[in-house]
Amino acid sequence: MPTFSSDEIARLASLARIDLTPDELTRFAVELEVIAHAVERVSELATDDVPATSHPIPLTNVWRLDVPGAVVDRDEVLAQAPAAEDGRFAVPQILGEE
Repeated sequence: MPTFSSDEIARLASLARIDLTPDELTRFAVELEVIAHAVERVSELATDDVPATSHPIPLTNVWRLDVPGAVVDRDEVLAQAPAAEDGRFAVPQILGEE
């Protein structure tokens, strides 16, 4: 029977770079507990005489053929961008890393 503490949720949020309030940490710990119990119940129902399946119906490939098409000029595209640098789009840094 798994239990999740607010500290564990805070660690996961930190790894995912998500800033959570103390109320959110508590709420998500409770919600994750409910999910874990649901998975635990499903695991109890698994029996050896039921074959494992990944999909209830057969899958077919619905991808189109990979056919090369017309290429857009890079300089033309970059001319329309808000900012460009060294032949690439320039975007603001969001993660605070070097």
